[in-house]
Amino acid sequence: MKMIQTADLEIPELKIYTRLNERQVKTIFEPDEGVFICESEKVIGRALKAGYEPLSALCEESRLAEVQAMAGQYDIPVYAAAYDRMRSVTGYSLTGGILMAMRRKPLRDVEDILRHSERIVVLDDVENPTNVGAIFRSAAALGADAVLLTAGCADPLYRRAARVSMGSVFQIAWTFVDGTVVEKLKARGFETFALALAENAEKLDEISSCVFRKAVILGNEDHGISDRILADCDHCVMIPMQNGVDSLNVAAASAVAFWEILSDRD
Repeated sequence: MKMIQTADLEIPELKIYTRLNERQVKTIFEPDEGVFICESEKVIGRALKAGYEPLSALCEESRLAEVQAMAGQYDIPVYAAAYDRMRSVTGYSLTGGILMAMRRKPLRDVEDILRHSERIVVLDDVENPTNVGAIFRSAAALGADAVLLTAGCADPLYRRAARVSMGSVFQIAWTFVDGTVVEKLKARGFETFALALAENAEKLDEISSCVFRKAVILGNEDHGISDRILADCDHCVMIPMQNGVDSLNVAAASAVAFWEILSDRD
C-alpha cells in the first residue's frame, strides 16, 4: 500500500469519491465491469473477503491502521486526510471514516445460480437502495441462497444498499434477470410465492408446502409485483394485519415472509 497524506480532496485521483455520482462510477472501465464505492470497515472487510478487487482508498488519518489491517497486502494508493477535510465528502458521516473504490465482478449467470440454489428471493423493481439493502440482510440471515433482481431494482452495490445490508450483498449470490424469471424458476422445480395484496391471496401463516425449492417474490414499493410475474406464480400470499393496517414496508414484509417460507426451523 502507498500512503498519501493530502489536504486537497479536489485532486483528480479523488474525483471518484468527491465528484462522480454512483451511476458515473459504475460506468468506469466500460464495456468491462465498472467500479463501486464501499464504505465502513465491516462492509469493506466483507467485500474483500468475497474477492472484490480494491483500487484505492480514502480515509481519515486516524483510520489508517484499520485500512492497513484490512488491505495492507494490496498494492493500492491510500489517501488520508484530516477529519475537517473529510467532512466535506458527501455522506461522510455514514462512512465510518473509510471509503474504498472496488472493481465490480461480472454478473453471475442466472442458470448457474438456479442450479446451485434451493431458496431464492426475487425483487421486482424494488427501487429504494435502503429497501434493497435491508432485504439482502434478511435474505442472508433467514436462509436464502440467492437474490434475483429485475432491471428496475436499485443496484445492490450502491453505497447505501451495501451499507444497509451490512455487507450481506457480498455474502450471497445475486444477479439481474428479465421478466421470464418465474418461468425459469418453475423449470428448475421451484415453488413460487408472491407477496401481494390480492383478493385470492392466502394468509402467510396458513400456507403449506412440501417442496424444498422455494422462491419468494417481492414487488415495487408503490405498485407491487408486475402483472406478468404475479400471474405466473404458484401462490399469492399476504401477511395477516391488525388495527386497520393493510401492509408493511417491503423490507419489513420480506423478513416476515423469509422466516415463514424460507428459514429452516425444524
